[in-house]
This record gives sequence, C-alpha cells and structure tokens, in this order.
Amino acid sequence: MDNGMEGMLDTYLFETNSLLDRLDEMLVADEKLGDFSLDDVNEIFRIMHTIKGSSAMMEFGSLAEIAHHIEDLFFYIRDKGIDSLDPQHKKELFNLMFRSEDFLRGQVEKVESGEALDTDLDSFSAEINNFLKKISGAPVEAPAASTPAESAPASAPAPGNLPDDKEAVCFLHVFLEEGIGMENLRAYMIINAVKECGLEFRYYPENMESNSETSATIIEEGFFMAFGSEDEANKAAGVLRTQGHIRSYELAAAPDAEPPAAPAPAAQQQSNTAAAPAPQKQASKPAAPPKPAQSSAPVKQNLISVNLMKLDSLQNIVGEIVITESMVTSSPELNQLSRDAYDNFMKSARQLRKLTDDLQDIAMSLRMVPISGVFQKMSRIVRDMRQKLNKDVRLTLIGEDTEVDKTIVDSIQDPIMHMVRNAMDHGIEDDVHERLNAGKNAQGEIILSATHTSNEVVITIADDGKGMNPDKLLMKAKEKGILTKPESEYSKKEALGLIMLPGFSTNQEVTEFSGRGVGMDVVKKNVEAVGGVVSLTSDEGKGTTFTMKIPLTMAIVDGMRVTVGNSIFTIPIANIRQSFKISPDEIIRDESGNEMIERMGSFYPVVRLHQFYNIVTDVVNLEDGILLWVETSDRSFCLFVDELTGEQQVVVKPFPAFLNFFELKNFGCAGCTILGDGNISIILDIQSLFAAALENS
Repeated sequence: MDNGMEGMLDTYLFETNSLLDRLDEMLVADEKLGDFSLDDVNEIFRIMHTIKGSSAMMEFGSLAEIAHHIEDLFFYIRDKGIDSLDPQHKKELFNLMFRSEDFLRGQVEKVESGEALDTDLDSFSAEINNFLKKISGAPVEAPAASTPAESAPASAPAPGNLPDDKEAVCFLHVFLEEGIGMENLRAYMIINAVKECGLEFRYYPENMESNSETSATIIEEGFFMAFGSEDEANKAAGVLRTQGHIRSYELAAAPDAEPPAAPAPAAQQQSNTAAAPAPQKQASKPAAPPKPAQSSAPVKQNLISVNLMKLDSLQNIVGEIVITESMVTSSPELNQLSRDAYDNFMKSARQLRKLTDDLQDIAMSLRMVPISGVFQKMSRIVRDMRQKLNKDVRLTLIGEDTEVDKTIVDSIQDPIMHMVRNAMDHGIEDDVHERLNAGKNAQGEIILSATHTSNEVVITIADDGKGMNPDKLLMKAKEKGILTKPESEYSKKEALGLIMLPGFSTNQEVTEFSGRGVGMDVVKKNVEAVGGVVSLTSDEGKGTTFTMKIPLTMAIVDGMRVTVGNSIFTIPIANIRQSFKISPDEIIRDESGNEMIERMGSFYPVVRLHQFYNIVTDVVNLEDGILLWVETSDRSFCLFVDELTGEQQVVVKPFPAFLNFFELKNFGCAGCTILGDGNISIILDIQSLFAAALENS
C-alpha cells in the first residue's frame, strides 16, 4: 500500500470509528429515554450515509452494504416520523441498531488487523429489510407476481438517448434523487441489488463503479438497465421499489422491439412506491432529470486529526530540548565568564527555560484527550449486561471531561471495563428483594467518576451492591493455597487485596462474564504499567469502590536529584512532602528494631537507600545525611540519602531492553534520565520502592 492509500485508510478508520462512537453515545442516551429524538434520527441517517459512501469508496463491501440498509431504514423513519412507530417497534429498533453497530465495529476491526471482511450478509441484511417492511406495512414475504400492468410501470415511448444495445427488448430508465452525492456508487448498489435476484441484464454507463466522472451523466440523464424480455424488466421494477434514493423510473421499449401490450394508466407510469421501504416523492408532471445540487460554501475547520506517532516524535524532541537546555546551563565553562557576562547569560537562560516550559506544556496538552470516550463505552457494557443478567442497574458518570494522556487512556480502558463488569456481575445483587430488604433502592447504581489532582487523575468505580466479606475471601484464598502468612495476620485491606492475585475468583461457576480467575490481576498489572496504583474498599452489604490513581503524563517530570555514594537518583517532586535533618534522639525503633521517624504526629518507617541497593557510602548515620518524607497513594515513609543536589526537569527514558530480565521496576526503578552534565540518573518509583523495601521485606 502506497503512502497515499495508507493515508486514506488512516483517515477512513479515524472518521468511521468516531462516527460509531457518536452512534453508540446517541443509542445509549436515547434508550434511557425510550425514544429517538428527531435530531438523532437525522444524525443517524447522516452517519450511515457517510459510512456507506466512504466504505464504498474504499471498496469495503460489507460495511457499505449494511450501512446502506440502515440508511434506507432511517430514510423511511425520517420521512414518516419516529412517532409512527409503536413502543414495541422502537424497542426492536434499539436492539437492531446495537447489533448493527457491533457488526460495523467488527468489520472495522478486521480492516485494522488486515483480515478478510465478511461476505455472507444475507441473513443480517434480511433482518434489517424485514424490520423495515414490518414498520412500513409491506408484507415481509415477497408477494405473488401479478400482471405486468399492475407490477411495473408500463412501457413508455423510447427516448432518443437510449443506449445502443441491439439485444435489448426494453430498458428501465432510472433517475436518482437530487443532491445525494456519489451517484455512480449509489447507482451501482442499486444494480447489484437487482442482480442479487438472479436477473440477467446489462447496465449503462458500463463503468459506473470505477469511474466517478459518470456521476455527472447519471445526475443529468439517469442510468439504464437493458433487458432481453419485458418479464425480466417487470421483475427488476419490483426490486427497484425496495431501493432508496430513486426519484423515478420508467420502462421504455427498444426502438426495434414490438411495443408492449396496452399501456397502463398515466398514474402508473410514474414511480409507484407507496409500499416501498424508502418512500419516494410523488410528482404530477413527467419526471425530468434532476439538476446538480449547488455546492455550499466551504466550512472552516477548527479541528484536525494528527497521527499519534507524530505527537510521540514531538514529545521526544521536546524531551531532548529539555536535556540540552540543562546541559548548556550547567556547563563548567560558564565559570570562566566575567560576572557581567555570566549575569547576561543567566538572564537569557531564564528566558529560554520559560519558553522551554511553555513548549513542554503545549506538547503535553496536544496528547491530552477527555476520558469521556472510555466512559461512554462503559455505558454500552452496562446496557448489554443489564439485559443479559436481568438486573436493573443505572450507570452514573462524573467528570467525563477530565483529560488524560492519550497513551494512558488507551491503557486504562481494559482495567475500567473489567471493574465495571465485576461490579455488574459480582457487586449488584441478583435478587431485587434482597436489595429492598436491605433498605436499598430496587435499582442498583454504579458510579464511574474521574477527578484531577495536581499530578494525577483519580478514577473510581463504586457500586451500591452486596460488598465483600474479607473472611470469605481469606477462606477462598486458603483453599487455593495462595496465602503467604497465617489468616489471623491479614488485615481487612490485605484480605480485600487478595482478589488482585492471579487465578483468584469467588464465582462458583464460570459464566459469560466471570469465574475464570482472570481479570483483576490484569487490572493491577495494566494500571501499574502506566505508573498508577489500584486499591479497593468494601463494606459488606453496602458496596465496593475501586480506586485507580494514574499519572497525567509519564514523559517529563520535575525531579529532585539526590546522591547515595557515587550514585545519583531522581525522585519525582510530586512524591516529596518534606526534607529534613534529624538528631540521634529523634530515632525511634519498633518492636522489630526497625527505625522510624515521627512527623506531624505520625510515625514513618525509614528506608536506607544505600542498604537497599547495596551502595558503598561514607554516610551511614541518619544524623549525617538527609531524610526525605515521601508518599504515594496511601503509603508514606522516609528515604535516607547522602545529600540533595538540586531540582531539575528530567525526561523519563525507559531502560534498555537487555535489562528487562532483571525486572528493575519491581525494585523501585521507574526509568532513567540524562542529566545536564551527561551523567545518568535512576528515577525512583516510590510506589514499587515501598512494596519492595517494606511490604515484601
């Protein structure tokens, strides 16, 4: 695939996925209200019109065909009004549209993965068409053939512009509606619909499917189908009555053919589509070729789509600028400048730092996207599970406009989905009487919320279901042999955390949604992979709340440089609460002899970095070095280092691939960075450092 086609494919996939997201959002919202609004009917028609046209252009037949049938369906609904459908029909329409959306998404995913698209669409197409016939009052089964005078328009005198086809006995001359766009492809779809009925004929213009220039001819003169018998033409006319976007059509005898039997009344010579799925406009005058639609003035676009790889490259360049700026401002040659020259340089350096900060903020903001797209997908999951599990549950969304880095949004979609599914399957009670007896509302509720803090986004998934019993979790874990210490030593929080272990499940049997022992361990792994942490709280009989704390971005962080022996470490400033020195009498030891320090009325354990990483240093007494009070999520402790060497913005670089074997992230190392003087500094991950040094020691 050349670059031009690849660019077209990227644009097609982006636009189609955006349209399907919009469709899903409308369907979920309208189903809650139990009805479609007039604006949404028009919007769905336009969405299907766009998907059909762009899919046909890209030659994705299955997408174009199904979108075409749905477009015809909403053409009828738009023409007759949504109020013409009874409540049962509307319910069936919602289910049909959700299945159609799933089908279209499945085909788009096959396009993305390079798989072959589905070709057997007859049953699904028939389902859509039969529903259209049901709501339009037309018989679902094909009616018995009637006399030619009743089943098709009578032959008209041959116009002078008939195609030169010596074998043709008669022609069907078809005109399309005005301004529908891509007339050559729409005409070709009508041709295919007639061919699918097993009829043999020829069509003109002959190259309409591959030559977009034929659209002008079809707009001005219509298109023709040439038949070897009038009976075949009558059958084709019956098919045309089921197609949309046809303004009129007429049966014309070939110049050398014998005129057909008695012509039908004039009223029947026009397109009689009273029972057609897509009603056509009636005209009192003979049909005239439609005029081309006047083009409207171009609309100014305020948004553009950008390839994520380009944003990644921009972010990398900004990171290199930050590193280079630090190298320039910390160059040892600056010490050789005179006082005035040094002051002038630092003035310019401060201005450069300000511009670099602004550039960094803009580069990061380009990658920030609202989390509403992920939240909206959860509405669909709740909707489907509500029907399959027969549970009355509503989903409440809070803070869906919260913005997060695009990479992180993609990474947390699966964790959020797992937790919502668990809340629906495990959390909400199966029996509504159980909820009523507990004094709860009969309708369960799941609250999905997102909020910002200074440097992270907090996502919570809370349900008002039956909650969890820590004792039962311990018992289940004991049966599976995954306990690491006696049951009596587990706190409530530790017992609840057991559900995050691989293979742990409280379901007694495997269902469509749970019971296989996979899911929550994947949630924990995926969240931690983007530098986040997941925790949960639960009160039996009241509900369960999962909390994810995710960093806003992982590219550039403000860090504090510290030294331990000859090693340099960088600690994110967002994790530092305080730095201080102590005297020997401030050191407290617990019953196990571990060192602790009191800060603001609470006692915190001390982690000596030189001991944890086996680094040789002369600073071994707590009173000789510096203590950093650090915190992450709900964990706080003190780090003992030799000294602080200054604050600096650093670019987080991943470790080389050959170090992956050592799993450094499990030992408090988040990555590395290049300092201004060219040295490499390890960036500490306070969350995993606490787990490695204190929880697992």
